[in-house]
Amino acid sequence: MDTMRERFASVTSRLLDEDPRLAVVLAEIGTDGFAAAARRHPDRVLNVGIREQLLVGVGGGLALAGMRPVLHTFASFLIERPFEQVKLDLGHQDAGAVLVSAYGSYDWPAGGHTHMAPGDVALLDTLDGWTVHVPGHPDEAATLLRHAVSAGDDKVYVRLSEQVNAVGRPVTGAGFLTVREGRSGVVVAVGPVLDDVLAATEGLDVTVLYAATVRPFDAAALRAATRGAGRSADVVLVEPYLAGTSTAYANDALADVPHRVLGLGTARRELRRYGTVPEHVRAHGLDPASLRERIAAFTGAPAGTRTAA
Repeated sequence: MDTMRERFASVTSRLLDEDPRLAVVLAEIGTDGFAAAARRHPDRVLNVGIREQLLVGVGGGLALAGMRPVLHTFASFLIERPFEQVKLDLGHQDAGAVLVSAYGSYDWPAGGHTHMAPGDVALLDTLDGWTVHVPGHPDEAATLLRHAVSAGDDKVYVRLSEQVNAVGRPVTGAGFLTVREGRSGVVVAVGPVLDDVLAATEGLDVTVLYAATVRPFDAAALRAATRGAGRSADVVLVEPYLAGTSTAYANDALADVPHRVLGLGTARRELRRYGTVPEHVRAHGLDPASLRERIAAFTGAPAGTRTAA
């Protein structure tokens, strides 16, 4: 199976052939994947070098000129380093673009903290009008990339990951999917954490919702899943980035319903040893055993899940 980044390069290269409005802007990262496309479309595959602020600025200019720019580099260089340009050159100018990141929270531990961005989605939440896709499989990445490119002139962030689920789900670019139904709580699994959440909740009487698109937040799906939960709804959010990023959205969705929300994800505490991806997953309590302990303790869910999809 190809990686999400490989699928991104192949799908976007085909889209360049199909859509004359499309342009790809790179900052050294990912140039090999677009080498053939750059030969076919030298005026629409641009490499600005290691200048991430310029990457976003050029994207904003292309958008204002009527193009549909796709900007790509590591998440820490795409969202954090040029955040002022994301805020002003795109947001303030009301210029749409598709930002496609890689190596989000800890996908490349050897790169150290400079190459990690667990706070990227939370940072984008300070801005208005962003759609955020977090695919959990290369097939989902392909679908969501096509959706993002065709989304008029909207501002879209696609967060790719080295971690993947075993199978892709039928994502549409909007809304949550019900993967499992139960009565003692709702667990929302975002993108590549779904398989670990399903393993963690096996035999627990909880509903599992899958979110490959987290902004806009699917308040209606969450409200529907909590109906019949008794006097109070227990909701656990499991996100592959900063813990608690979406808790405010869940609280707003259930503002008129008695409820509790637990946000699980990457901890704020910085891990200063490189380690491996599985070691980072365990250190943040996102492995199946740790998730099961935390979810069961919070929801009090007994064994006996009703249905699975």
